[in-house]
Amino acid sequence: MSAWVLPDHIADVLPSEARHIEELRRLLLDTARSYGFELVSPPLLEHIESLLTGTGKALDLQTFKLVDQISGRLMGLRADTTPQVARIDAHLLNRKGVTRLCYCGPVLHTRPDRPYATREPLQLGAEIYGHAGLEADLEVLQLALDALQAAQMGEVLVDLADARIVSSLLAGLPLNDTMRSEVYAALASKNTAALEALTVEFPADIQAGLLSLIDLYGDVSVLDLALKKLPAMPQIKLAIEQLKWLSAQLPQVSFRFDLADARGYAYYSGLRFAIYSKGASDAVVRGGRYDGVGAVFGHEIGRDRPAVGFSLDLKQWVSVVPQLALKAAIRAPWGTSPQLRAAIAQLRQHGETVVCNLPGHDSEIDEFHCDRELLEVTGQWVVKAIHNQSK
Repeated sequence: MSAWVLPDHIADVLPSEARHIEELRRLLLDTARSYGFELVSPPLLEHIESLLTGTGKALDLQTFKLVDQISGRLMGLRADTTPQVARIDAHLLNRKGVTRLCYCGPVLHTRPDRPYATREPLQLGAEIYGHAGLEADLEVLQLALDALQAAQMGEVLVDLADARIVSSLLAGLPLNDTMRSEVYAALASKNTAALEALTVEFPADIQAGLLSLIDLYGDVSVLDLALKKLPAMPQIKLAIEQLKWLSAQLPQVSFRFDLADARGYAYYSGLRFAIYSKGASDAVVRGGRYDGVGAVFGHEIGRDRPAVGFSLDLKQWVSVVPQLALKAAIRAPWGTSPQLRAAIAQLRQHGETVVCNLPGHDSEIDEFHCDRELLEVTGQWVVKAIHNQSK
């Protein structure tokens, strides 16, 4: 095998795509900043017990592990940034009130999380800590939608669900981890036969409620239907009422509800959403509420910070959002003349991109739109427009 062949699902990012990703990164972080989110940058590498503490345990199989040559301790390369941001909120910042944090950086997966996906996503996210109310849920969802609009994603569909619905139905049942996982898997795949077999010994109302979830899929009308079909449990009623309220706050958005969708059940504690766009094979944004994610890091025993947020993979976005136009640039000759060098330096100081043609290499420029050139006219270096450009 050639030494330069990369591992499966790992790829170099070439100039055009890298430019696109970087433009998206800046655009989306600026959008988050406009909401008051503060940027943090956690390390790629941490002690494994820190990365996989609390809800991070679900990431165990996705985490690359290695031994620290200095301490001899087991370390991990992060597979998700949220546990790290929760640690920053709870342990380092330790604020009493609301904290809004955003981030963007690579994560590594032992296996791709969907067909044809990279094992090195560039994860961007935004999270609100310290507010348990629906106001924070709405703000996070609105920010995600504004980010999509800023990137010119086009028409999108928001899929809403709530982890409390299934967890309420299963509460109090003597289920081991394997059984619980199989029930959730049957719900996710809408496998009625498997779900019926798994729940045959459940109380009749609980089995009927779980089976009815499979058909509770569609527009907002399924929420009223759910209130009729599901057991009258306070948390289920509250979850459905909050889903209805949240969707009503964004009447311009297309919503779909799938009450059997409980992906991330070990992680989410309430609302969860996924946003889909035409041309994308999977959701382009996923998020929701995950209260208590940073409790294990708090200085105070029982510090249970409410949290809600979303994340996305910028590498996935480049295939479904249009590129921005190439940045206008100035083409200049290469030379050692002090006057030429001074003219180029002054243009760059004023924010212009100046590309010098090295001797014998004219017009080898792919990533810049050189619409002007620097020419010497009567002893002075001046910028002139380029006419009849082939590019």
